[in-house]
Amino acid sequence: MKTRCLLALFGLLLPGLAVAWSAQGHRIVGELAERQVRPETRAEIQRLLRGVEEPTLAGVANWADEVRPLPEWRHTARWHYVNFPDLSCNYAPTRDCPDGNCVIGAINAQKRMLADRSASTQQRRQALKFLVHFVGDVHQPMHAGLAADRGGNDFQLRHQRQGMNLHSVWDNLILRSREPDWRRYVELLAGRTTPVEDPVQGSDNPARDWAIESCRIIGEHAIYPSRPGRPIGSSYLDRHRPVAEKRLRQAGARLARLLDEALAHGH
Repeated sequence: MKTRCLLALFGLLLPGLAVAWSAQGHRIVGELAERQVRPETRAEIQRLLRGVEEPTLAGVANWADEVRPLPEWRHTARWHYVNFPDLSCNYAPTRDCPDGNCVIGAINAQKRMLADRSASTQQRRQALKFLVHFVGDVHQPMHAGLAADRGGNDFQLRHQRQGMNLHSVWDNLILRSREPDWRRYVELLAGRTTPVEDPVQGSDNPARDWAIESCRIIGEHAIYPSRPGRPIGSSYLDRHRPVAEKRLRQAGARLARLLDEALAHGH
């Protein structure tokens, strides 16, 4: 509770802080994943989260954003995204993820920590909370966006006479404009019978490939309006919302598989 109060304070002080999918989207990803993990994985999740205020994947899905503004966690800010120089989306680790400080490196590092049976419960719990969040982050296209405008944070536009940036549209508005209640949104997405596509399943570095997917979506779906400063309306949101919803479903399914792999052999 103390952390959440501090987050609210920092939110007032740092209004430009970008958080992928907002709290709503991250909770959706966590809940979708928890419904898909194996029973033995779910039991280990419950053990690791014992004593947490809301001991579910949805309940801890926003922890990484809650602590990020705090001084002792500021070093994790780079772990939430990766920037590409252009929409060819070619990933060069030394350029785009120096010392592992990007969402790709963070996912891989936290998965290793979660799978490490010699690590303490506290370390593995923290890794689990990071993973739930970062897998959501990497599926939000603007979290694998262009370095030139900081993933759309510097691309200004308007909606209903309110100024905002493209990153915030994808973090928040594109989902909330349809359904503000995350639980109802989960039921909407979980009720879809179309299988979730996973063209990169079996990759040797899935986090990298998820980020490249997100980057390519920006160009393939013309996510950028024709020029900055223009108003966007419901037509933009309605046209792109299916893309966002597909990414949420993919994130949930992939997070479940990642957790099954990391927690496959108990503790």
